[in-house]
Amino acid sequence: MSLTAMEKRATKRELQENFELSGLSLAQAAADLQTTPAYLQQVLDLNVRHIEDPWIVRNYLNQVLRQQHQMPVAYSRLIGSPAKYWFLSEARVTRGQLN
Repeated sequence: MSLTAMEKRATKRELQENFELSGLSLAQAAADLQTTPAYLQQVLDLNVRHIEDPWIVRNYLNQVLRQQHQMPVAYSRLIGSPAKYWFLSEARVTRGQLN
């Protein structure tokens, strides 16, 4: 799935807003996702190695925010179940790691 420039800007903004809402540090979230803070920042900027990585971060942030009794900022493109998208590896998304 390719995003237009506008969709990419919106998705980056939505991921960043949810990350900031979580109150987590890059180091803490990166450790939870088994990656480096630098790579997590790349994912937040949509500069990814794997197309599933933004979905993994989306799921992680949604889970953290719900545990904090907060409502995540709605996503405009990362919507629904990743299992519905033929081009995503459901196993990779379910594993929930960025390594």
